[in-house]
Amino acid sequence: MGSGLYKRILLASHGTKGAIAAEDKTLQICSNSGTIDHLIVVPEFWQDITGDDWLNNGVTRDQFRDYLQTELGREVDQQCTRLNQKVTAYAFGYRSIILFGKPDKALIQCAETNAYDLVVLGSPRPQHLSGLTGLHSTMLTNKTWHKLQTDLLIVPYPQ
Repeated sequence: MGSGLYKRILLASHGTKGAIAAEDKTLQICSNSGTIDHLIVVPEFWQDITGDDWLNNGVTRDQFRDYLQTELGREVDQQCTRLNQKVTAYAFGYRSIILFGKPDKALIQCAETNAYDLVVLGSPRPQHLSGLTGLHSTMLTNKTWHKLQTDLLIVPYPQ
């Protein structure tokens, strides 16, 4: 692998089956001296999960919020470590970019502040597979299509 034309690729991946298909395609199309920036977006809705209905005091809510932040941090670290090992096995450069917010806005922000040859995403999970575990990404919105100024590759969901 590594015979592609793309030297600087932004890969949005959070480790789901569709995102892993995008990772694999990125490894195929990255040039020998290429760099892959791995974008993980922690959706902003996590900040509002405090379980107010069953956590009835401030201390318990704070402990629960700290627990959630620790778990999210651990999951993000695992994804970054997994993909870093995969990318460096091909001798490509790797950098993780972790942003908090709305996935589509974070993708646009990242693509606008860095010079990429290509942005790679996995396609959304097909409707008939909605029962699978994992996030349902909201990166591919109309706003993404219209504001993104970099070439975009959407990798089909694996069959």
